[in-house]
Amino acid sequence: MKNPVAVLSLAVLLAAGPGLSQSLSDRAELEAEAERLLAELSDPELRTAQATENRLIGVWSRSGSETVDFLLSRARTLIEEEEYLTALDHLTALTDHAPDFAEGWYVRATTFYRLEEFGLAMRDLERALALNPQHFGALMGLGTLLEEMGHDALAVRALRLAQDLNPHQPDIAEAIARLEYRLGEASL
Repeated sequence: MKNPVAVLSLAVLLAAGPGLSQSLSDRAELEAEAERLLAELSDPELRTAQATENRLIGVWSRSGSETVDFLLSRARTLIEEEEYLTALDHLTALTDHAPDFAEGWYVRATTFYRLEEFGLAMRDLERALALNPQHFGALMGLGTLLEEMGHDALAVRALRLAQDLNPHQPDIAEAIARLEYRLGEASL
């Protein structure tokens, strides 16, 4: 491994030792909280949608390992700074060592998308959705990629699933309307 950032990320994970796994009770609590927040978020009349969405993303961002959570947080900061390759190094170390952590795959997919590596982004979105089928962000990303690849009907399906989970995203509604118009299913 020649990349010093990847080596550093790997060293941080190895220094964490065996603490990468989450206790079953902690995982069950997080899953119950995510289900509660998803149910709340699916209410189209919800007035606190952004706060609920933020809390849900916070729950999804908890891996059970302080080290993995740190790598995710650091990668998100690097993405904001448009340091995509360095973020990708952190996220690859994260997904190598926490392969069942959906949020790591989702954020890595986002990073690949920004690097215009659409095939790799699609692969990581598929993995994120296999681990968390209710991840509306991953479904939105999938819809975006499918639209860019010219698969409008599939893109609409992915976006409708995302909208069912989170009806408070105007971008989803706009994308669905645009695609339905293009498919001849609706008029603008």
